[in-house]
Amino acid sequence: MKNKLAKLEYLPNNFKIIEDGDHVICAISGKKVSLENLNYWNVEKQEAYFSYVEASTKREKLSK
Repeated sequence: MKNKLAKLEYLPNNFKIIEDGDHVICAISGKKVSLENLNYWNVEKQEAYFSYVEASTKREKLSK
């Protein structure tokens, strides 16, 4: 299952796989995030982020 986009439901402390795949796309940078490395997401927006940098950028934009 190489290079297949996964469909996830983001929960407060984990995520649920809705459709099998090996990665998701960062909502800010558009970079691929492998499920093994997925650590940052927004439950309310149901978005994944590549790293803490993208997650912080999103948080800053929302607070303005």
